[in-house]
Amino acid sequence: MEQLLQQLINGISLGSIYALIALGYTMVYGIINLINFAHGDIYMIGAYVGYAVTTFLGLGFIPSLLIAMVTCSLLGILIEKVAYKPIRNSSRISALITAIAVSLFLQYTMMYFVKPDTRTFPNVLSSNKLSLLGGRVLLDTKNIYIVLITIILMVLLQYVVHKTKVGKAMRAVALDKDAAQLMGVDKKKLYPLPLQ
Repeated sequence: MEQLLQQLINGISLGSIYALIALGYTMVYGIINLINFAHGDIYMIGAYVGYAVTTFLGLGFIPSLLIAMVTCSLLGILIEKVAYKPIRNSSRISALITAIAVSLFLQYTMMYFVKPDTRTFPNVLSSNKLSLLGGRVLLDTKNIYIVLITIILMVLLQYVVHKTKVGKAMRAVALDKDAAQLMGVDKKKLYPLPLQ
């Protein structure tokens, strides 16, 4: 029973990370019908940025997280402007090939600059472990942070999608691009959003 509970805690923590990545994939595909293969690579660059600012600049967890998020957003906007915008009206196979090319470009660029060596992320969070069931099940505070940040980001995303004008426009474009344009939604202004 203890192993089941421990694996359940580990699964929820890891599943939270997967859920954020999957949410980004589905938003991009649902709105612009593009399978963005560079999506995971942008997450990877965010991890390296977080690693760099904690290791070399000695910043804490929250500032590092915010810097990594801003960097990934700016990278997403840059990729959209440079790679995806010029082929917006091209065939779907062109968009697919471009997405694969962007993914490979990001991977090999990072490998060139940071080398594909294993690194240990600095200990920016206290590694307190909460003991449950008399110490047989351990709940690490890192897992709590992961789940809390995931919940906060998902609630924030729900607010943006369901309560803001931009969210309404995103839902309209995902439902029917042509009808959304007839109702005044400018999809050209919607696409440059950092949907990565």
